[in-house]
Amino acid sequence: MNGLTREKQAQIISALIEGNSIRATSRRFGVSKDTVLKLQVEAGYAGADYQDKTFRGLTCKRVQCDEVWAFCYAKEKNVPADKKGKFGFGDVWTWTAIDAQTKLIPSFTIGNRDTASARILIDDLAGRLKNRIQLTTDGLKVYLEAIEGAFGCEIDYAMLVKTYESSQEETRYSPAVCTSCERKPVMGKPDPDHISSSYVERSNLSIRMETRRFTRLTNAFSKKVENHAAAVALYFMHYNFCRAHQTLRGTPAMEAKLADHIWTIEEMLGAIGLPNGTFENSN
Repeated sequence: MNGLTREKQAQIISALIEGNSIRATSRRFGVSKDTVLKLQVEAGYAGADYQDKTFRGLTCKRVQCDEVWAFCYAKEKNVPADKKGKFGFGDVWTWTAIDAQTKLIPSFTIGNRDTASARILIDDLAGRLKNRIQLTTDGLKVYLEAIEGAFGCEIDYAMLVKTYESSQEETRYSPAVCTSCERKPVMGKPDPDHISSSYVERSNLSIRMETRRFTRLTNAFSKKVENHAAAVALYFMHYNFCRAHQTLRGTPAMEAKLADHIWTIEEMLGAIGLPNGTFENSN
């Protein structure tokens, strides 16, 4: 049994972030799938802790929020009767907030598409900011109570309400046709020119393209919601600190003055405190 070097850890994490499955990564690097999964889970939760501590006193000005669908264990219609209604079985939603200027994703949570999850996301976002922001969400009504509870009247908030050709757009494998789009100011004085959800929707597409557990029509979905949450947290850690944004020519963390260069994956693993050489390879 040999411990994984930092270099080997980084290679495995890189493969996972680029959309490789657990088993494919295991075969590629000659390590057991249990080792790959353990590394991903520990790196994911360590990355979530690091971001939680680092993203404080942010000076974001315009923020967009949205939710992206996935499922764990089984699709909602196939969940066994004894697991129906239990979180982590069936539909699982990733709620995110993105800064429209720096492209930083300071807040995210995994939950149901309900009021409780909306409150968790918005409360977390509010606790990381040091100034008034303009916020845009979609027309999901659960945001209203969550935003009023977290910000009161100290926010410029608007909804971007889209109407689709079909009410089943979230379950289809091709994008639904948007037939109309209405900007609805809700609180404060949101600038109409910046009532938009384009950045967060593009971010959702990146999540689905680059996180294997979101890939449709495969068996790569998470079997446990804890593993799903770790994979999502690891993706955001890499996105914020390691991946150069095409329009920024740097990372979101650099644009937000939280880093002074593009991190390598080795640097990322060191920063989050992942042990070097302690993950055993049983192959």
